[in-house]
Amino acid sequence: MTATEAATASKQAHELDDRQRALAFFTVLTAVVLEVADTTIVNTALPAIRDGLGASSAAMQWIVAGYLLTLGSLLLLGGRLGDTFGHRTLFLSGVAGFVAASALCGLAPTPGVLVLARVLQGAAGAMMGPQTMAIVQLLYTPLERVRRLAFFGMIIGLAAIIGPILGGFLIQLDLFGLGWRLIFLINLPVGLFALAMGRVTLPRTGEEHKGLAIDLTGAALFAAGFGLILFALIQAHENLSPAAAAAIFIIGTGAVGLGTRRSVARRSAGLPAMIEPSLFALPTFRWGVTAAMAFNSGSVGFLMIFAVALQQGLALTPLQTALIHIPFGLGVMVAVGLLVPRLLPRLGRVLPMAGGVLMAAGIAGSLALVHAHVAGGTLLVAALALAGIGFGTLSGPLGPIVVSEVPRTHAGTASATMRTAQQLGGAFGIALVGTAYFAVGGNDAAARLAGVVPGAIMVTVLLAVAVTAVSRLPAKLFGTERKLAAD
Repeated sequence: MTATEAATASKQAHELDDRQRALAFFTVLTAVVLEVADTTIVNTALPAIRDGLGASSAAMQWIVAGYLLTLGSLLLLGGRLGDTFGHRTLFLSGVAGFVAASALCGLAPTPGVLVLARVLQGAAGAMMGPQTMAIVQLLYTPLERVRRLAFFGMIIGLAAIIGPILGGFLIQLDLFGLGWRLIFLINLPVGLFALAMGRVTLPRTGEEHKGLAIDLTGAALFAAGFGLILFALIQAHENLSPAAAAAIFIIGTGAVGLGTRRSVARRSAGLPAMIEPSLFALPTFRWGVTAAMAFNSGSVGFLMIFAVALQQGLALTPLQTALIHIPFGLGVMVAVGLLVPRLLPRLGRVLPMAGGVLMAAGIAGSLALVHAHVAGGTLLVAALALAGIGFGTLSGPLGPIVVSEVPRTHAGTASATMRTAQQLGGAFGIALVGTAYFAVGGNDAAARLAGVVPGAIMVTVLLAVAVTAVSRLPAKLFGTERKLAAD
């Protein structure tokens, strides 16, 4: 929107009283919790979905990765559409689409329909998600915004961790005999509530603006490229020959390369582009985004194979699986809430590097115990808590690191690029870790336990990439520790 329209929208937002602004903030927070929780809530349900729909191991991966792929690929496009047509309009449209796609997920008769519904759900989330930060910026002054965004970030982190736990409880509840379908259908009342509240509480933000300043060709190249790469990785162990998988992977990589070159050329010509190439010239941004992408790959991949191994390998119920995740969640909360604020100013980049090592050790220990048929006890609790602490101390500092040297004019683009990298990293984690895990032949309990060994190795490699990327961050960034902690 233009500067005049932005000023008008901001004025309209600040004319709301405290109660109206609180309701609007609660509305966007509710919607973003749906988007984030649906990334992980499905993990606990995968074995039940396999049994109920006869899903293959590749289909199980696509049920998770399809959502992350479209969510990550279209986040930048969703943000630009919000700038063009108004954040309120795109938010409400995204929520409505998310509710419809969730209904299709809950009613899906086949694995193929469920995968398609998850892809649509991710696309709707990409339209809805980027508008939340923009609306918060309109609702509050810069000083007020700091506390709200800190709370926002904490709730988003908790939603991701609580997802698998909530999924297990909902499946065990088996309300009306819905079983795993309830994890998707629960989105309907929550989403409809957010939609109704949004129509009443959200300020109008320049919906009259005309003109589509978006590189749709660039968006298509990136989405197609990432999709082909994932297809090659996931289907390689099912029904693709090595030659076919390699060819599809190369074509996908080429499409991403073309999209990148197109963005560079368009920015040089002063035209809209899907990415801002100049950001990657900043070492903090380049290595921070690399670390975030690798970290998400390892963590999302681990959470999926851990939930599947507990249920298909050790015959645990969804509720038992959910309860086992609790030490991991508590470890994350302790790290983000207590350790990072206190230790980051003192240790700088050593803290996230140590977090990556702790997380890898905790995950390796957890999966080794599962492989040895240990489904509980002090050792497993300790290993999961250690993995959670590592998770929090690695992921917590990455946000301020990535944007620490980004010019204010590119702050929104940098944030959107970071989120895109995180979601795509999660999708690639499902492909890489999931393929290593499911590549062990057979669908019996022995195969599902044997698969944790190659799966753990792949997670360790991804976390090693994340730690290496953090180690490449400029040392001078951590010389002004108080500034980084304040950011």
